[in-house]
Amino acid sequence: MPQLYHHPLCPHSRFVRLALGEYGVEAELIEERVHERRREFLMLDPAGQTPVLVEDNGLVIPGAAAIAEWLDETLGDRLEDHRLLPPSPVARVEVRRLMAWFNEKFFDEVSNWLVTEKVYKRFTATEIGGGAPDMDVLRAARANVRYHLRYISYLESTRRWLAGDRMTYADLAAAAHLSCVDFLGDAPWDEEEPAKSWYQRLKSRPSFRPLLADRVPGVATNPIYAEVDF
Repeated sequence: MPQLYHHPLCPHSRFVRLALGEYGVEAELIEERVHERRREFLMLDPAGQTPVLVEDNGLVIPGAAAIAEWLDETLGDRLEDHRLLPPSPVARVEVRRLMAWFNEKFFDEVSNWLVTEKVYKRFTATEIGGGAPDMDVLRAARANVRYHLRYISYLESTRRWLAGDRMTYADLAAAAHLSCVDFLGDAPWDEEEPAKSWYQRLKSRPSFRPLLADRVPGVATNPIYAEVDF
């Protein structure tokens, strides 16, 4: 069985978990607290970041983008017309653009700050950056999530899914990052009905159920987080 080194509220790890679920791949989940800088983990990936996938044959695949490409190259044919990275080179450009939008831009502007300030800092020693959340950072992240939701609503109003007529990695990336925001109760769903409707569709998929069961000791979970209809 493959092993996935992850953190329950690492959005990039959640993206990979969703992809594995869509491909029907069961993996052993190994929770990794990257701030601990474990030697064994750094030997797998010197960058020391989650997620890292280790295949049965010992192949180490670090990072969400590399894992997504690996899964498509080795398992993509399994999904046929529902492939998460479309066979058309033109269609792949849009999927990869939106994957980068959420895995990089949304992460830099929203999910990284919310998870770091509200979760990671709580379990990190003060001398290496832990402590109380920075409220200015939280306010900025909560403001930023609004324009990202507006962009999702725009895409949803012009397409069946974010990158076109089929669900792709773009949808999984967006849903993974938003699921962290939703977990922490910082998603203003009532302001963007199209984005909310799209997220509900993702949330109802079998691949999403393990994420909805995630809990982090000592961190309050949004009461509606596990509800598909909210």
